[in-house]
Amino acid sequence: MGILEKLQTFIILFAVGLGLLLGQVNIIEQHADSLVIPFLFLMLYGLFLTIPLQQLKKAFLNIKFLGSSTIINFIWTPVLAWGLGSFFLSDYPALWIGFIMLMVTPCTDWYLAFTGIAKGNISLSTSILPVNLILQVVLLPVYLLIFAGTIETIQISTLIESILIVLVIPFTLAHLTRFLLRNREFMLNIKIIPFFANAQIFFLSLAIMAMFASQGSYLLDNLEVIYILIIPVLLFFVINYIVGRMIGRFLKFSYEDSVSLSMTIIARNSPVALAIAVTAFPNQPLIALALVIGPLIELPVLAIVSQILLFTRKKYKNEDFPKMLG
Repeated sequence: MGILEKLQTFIILFAVGLGLLLGQVNIIEQHADSLVIPFLFLMLYGLFLTIPLQQLKKAFLNIKFLGSSTIINFIWTPVLAWGLGSFFLSDYPALWIGFIMLMVTPCTDWYLAFTGIAKGNISLSTSILPVNLILQVVLLPVYLLIFAGTIETIQISTLIESILIVLVIPFTLAHLTRFLLRNREFMLNIKIIPFFANAQIFFLSLAIMAMFASQGSYLLDNLEVIYILIIPVLLFFVINYIVGRMIGRFLKFSYEDSVSLSMTIIARNSPVALAIAVTAFPNQPLIALALVIGPLIELPVLAIVSQILLFTRKKYKNEDFPKMLG
């Protein structure tokens, strides 16, 4: 796990605090919102650039893992998110929408680091990334119309525009970059991709800082949302952890594959959802706030889960030992 991954939570917290501080300056508060989308655009371009679509073929070689992770991530998880939101957040429609947006987008980056800590199958986890990325880009507007549309009216034209600006264009540019530099592997793989892989957290932090600077006074008046969100967010992680362990046992996954399944259905991709929230709901900062608070809870949870999984590794080994003797 690299130093940036270890410091990710602190970097985000620092960006939140600095944004709130800068937001006290009137001229910064007035113009900071114009920087949010450009920084998110750069972050997503870097994210898409670091995920080669060639991995898609490898993902389909393990049908059992692909099927179980896809069903949990894109059928079970949206229903769970809507249900938890309806129970805990029905009085806070903006937070409910933000909660749903966070939970229906599986992570495509830092969960690999925690998979490595827990000694999971990194190769398998990496192969599933393009599938998760493509499906969440395609299905996020569908989830918004189905689930968030029952909470609040969503303008389809605005949603399509935001998807185009912050997902389709950076996705296209990233893979166009890969295509144009396919014969210059040194520049692509040694220079460009490592730069954007390391810079993603900084672009995300700059976007968060700009968002908090532009909405600082409003957000300071609504800090109680942290307490409102903690219970449904933690319940989501606990329930999906249990589901992942049960499915892994039922399908007789190895310890390594079971870890990969647990991590891919627990970790969420807040940057993608945040980019959509900022563009599709510019007048509802509480939606974006939910997507910023989510990772502050999620990252410590992933660290704890990785240690729990390591503890259960001994049990797997003890169960496998008699089989080896037989």
